[in-house]
Amino acid sequence: MDDTGTGAIQYLTFQLEEEVFAFDIAKVREVLDFTDVTRVPKTPEFMRGVINLRGNVVPVVDMRLKFGMPATPKTVNTCVIIVEVTVDDEALVLGAMADSVQEVLDLDQNQIEPAPRIGSRLNTEFIRGMGKHGEEFIIILDIDRVFSSTELSLVRQGEEIALAVGQ
Repeated sequence: MDDTGTGAIQYLTFQLEEEVFAFDIAKVREVLDFTDVTRVPKTPEFMRGVINLRGNVVPVVDMRLKFGMPATPKTVNTCVIIVEVTVDDEALVLGAMADSVQEVLDLDQNQIEPAPRIGSRLNTEFIRGMGKHGEEFIIILDIDRVFSSTELSLVRQGEEIALAVGQ
């Protein structure tokens, strides 16, 4: 096996229902406690709304809804992970709503297996790989591929609507 791809990468792990997911820490700007979001009409269901982040309108997406799970309940641990997504060479800041943030951990390339092939029905292209941490599997997401460019254009429209109505 070629070991030129070794070296640890830091990941921020978070929970959705019983599963643990992770984003490359380089894509994460900050983690916020969940606050109320302003709902924007005519946006996809997974877009919970927008928040005001230091004068900037930031769309918030419910990662559970995006992955076909029930909506994220508001608890003391519910949080919004502010990430930078790159689609079509354009950077977009958005909030990813999660049940809770777990920890930042280092995973070596040899601790990450390729994304499983689950047949053609399920799109797994946004899964970078499956990390192993102790006995636990971590689903490592490629945040730039989680949302299609069509979905992100709808999110952008919601952001523009919120700006127009003076969110």
